[in-house]
Amino acid sequence: MKQKFHYATVTEAIEQLHKQGYTLDFNLKEDKLVVDNKSYPVDEFEIADLYRYEGASDPGDEATVYALVSKSGLKGILVSGYGISSDPESAEVLKHLHYKYQQAQL
Repeated sequence: MKQKFHYATVTEAIEQLHKQGYTLDFNLKEDKLVVDNKSYPVDEFEIADLYRYEGASDPGDEATVYALVSKSGLKGILVSGYGISSDPESAEVLKHLHYKYQQAQL
């Protein structure tokens, strides 16, 4: 069984994932992951792990931290808002990644 870690905050999750080699900080633009003026097709990546955070008093604090790995070995982090913080295009791309992640867990 894969050991899971749960971090208290988004910041702590990011710091620990950086220590585990997830050094790229991705942004999502349309159906691409973007970092340092380079873009990568989302379908080349899989979710290695994810951490979801809900704001206790502010729905704007809701976020998911994704640890992503590509087929070629690139490792990075994507932080995405959800609920009222998400946009429809990003949500659709993330649904696809979630589906692949759930299928790998079976």
